[in-house]
Amino acid sequence: MTITLRPSAARGHANHGWLDSFHTFSFAHYYDPEHMGYRDLRVINEDVIAPGMGFGTHGHHDMEIVTYVIEGALEHRDSMGEHSIIRAGEVQRMSAGTGIRHSEFNASRSESVKLLQIWLLPAREGTPPSYEQKMFAPAEKHNRLCLIAAADGRDGAVTIHQDVDLYAAMLDPGATVSLPLRAGRGAWLQVVGGRIRVNERPLQAGDGAAVEGSDLVDIVADEPSEFLLFDLT
Repeated sequence: MTITLRPSAARGHANHGWLDSFHTFSFAHYYDPEHMGYRDLRVINEDVIAPGMGFGTHGHHDMEIVTYVIEGALEHRDSMGEHSIIRAGEVQRMSAGTGIRHSEFNASRSESVKLLQIWLLPAREGTPPSYEQKMFAPAEKHNRLCLIAAADGRDGAVTIHQDVDLYAAMLDPGATVSLPLRAGRGAWLQVVGGRIRVNERPLQAGDGAAVEGSDLVDIVADEPSEFLLFDLT
C-alpha cells in the first residue's frame, strides 16, 4: 500500500481580493507538472468568495464539475436556463458536455461563501450538457460515508458521467469509517476540516492524499472532522 500526501501548505494559491483560492492540482496560472490531477480527478479548488462577488459568465465543455458548498450560499445561472441557490450541504453537478455557459456568485451581500470546486474528466466526450443539485443533510454524513456523486446516481447521489464514487463524511472524535477498494482502483481523500488518519497516516484541514495498492481505506477522526473520499478507476 502506498499513501501519497498532498499537504495543504504545498497547494497552489491565488488571492484576487474577491476570491481566495487554493489549488490541489494545476489550475489557471498555477502550473505544477508533478500535480496535474489523480486518475480522472483533474481539479480540486478550495474557494472563498467575498460577499456579492463571483465568477461572471464563462464557458466549459467536456468536463464533469461538482461543487460542494461548505459555508454560505452560491447563486448559479447557466445557458440551459437553470437558476438556483446552492447552500451549505448541497452538491451541484454540472456536466459541461458539448458546451455550457454559466455564472456563480456569492448569494450574500454580507457573508463569504466557501466551497470545493471539483472537476472530473468524463468517460465520453460530446454528451449533452446537464445540471443537477441535491441537499445532503449533516445527519446523512454523520459518522458514515454518504455517497454524494456516482455514475449510476444510486442511493440519491447526483449522477456523473465517469466511473467515480464520491463520498462525504462528518466524523466525531474517535469515529471510524472504511471503504473497500476493488482491485486496480485508487482513492483520493480531501480533508475539509479537522484532523483524521487514513490507514494511520495523519491528515489535517486542506490536506489531500492518494491511496494505492490497498483493498481497504480506513479513516479515523482525531477531532470533529469533515472530508470527501473519491473511489476512482
